[in-house]
Amino acid sequence: MAKCILLHGLGEKPSDWSDTVKYIDRNFEVSCPALFEWLQGTEFCYTNLYQGLENYCRQFEEPFILGGFSLGGILALQYAIEHGGKVDSLILMGTQFSMPVKLLKFQNFIFRLLPNRTFREMGASRKEIIGLCNSMINLDFTEKLKDIHCRTLILCGGNDRANYAASMKLKEQIPDSELCILADVGHEMNRGHQNMVGELINSFLLR
Repeated sequence: MAKCILLHGLGEKPSDWSDTVKYIDRNFEVSCPALFEWLQGTEFCYTNLYQGLENYCRQFEEPFILGGFSLGGILALQYAIEHGGKVDSLILMGTQFSMPVKLLKFQNFIFRLLPNRTFREMGASRKEIIGLCNSMINLDFTEKLKDIHCRTLILCGGNDRANYAASMKLKEQIPDSELCILADVGHEMNRGHQNMVGELINSFLLR
């Protein structure tokens, strides 16, 4: 049975994949790890989060399918660049490859206005989430996209203005990739359009 790992985005939890996973063929074993559990007892920063992904993936000997939404997509992207032999297929949803600094700073401004319960639901504190975002500002995988040689599906909402251009660039730079723009869909596609996303992922996996 083929292994498929799906990584959630910032402000999400593993259960947000539940309705999407229902549309994936049963021949695929899907895992949706809780990203922030990897940061328990360590500094909340991107480097430690990525190391958590590397540690998690060491348990799998055979190449696996790796996908992610937003933050999860960035992690999946870097892993495919650095561990190409381990990734059979890659799925990137609403994913950046070079961090938009102004957007991250605006996001942190919004975080400062949100109630504390919002962060408790994420499994982190406001300070930790803002620190994580700040640690990502210098990430830039532009020159390494051509090093991704596995089959890649890129999904982006047609109304996701923050990630539309990046998705187009990913399609241009990743050799064996296909791009699907979801009409009238915003950024959080895996929570509002689970059936559409699930069917697209399933179709990609079965080809």
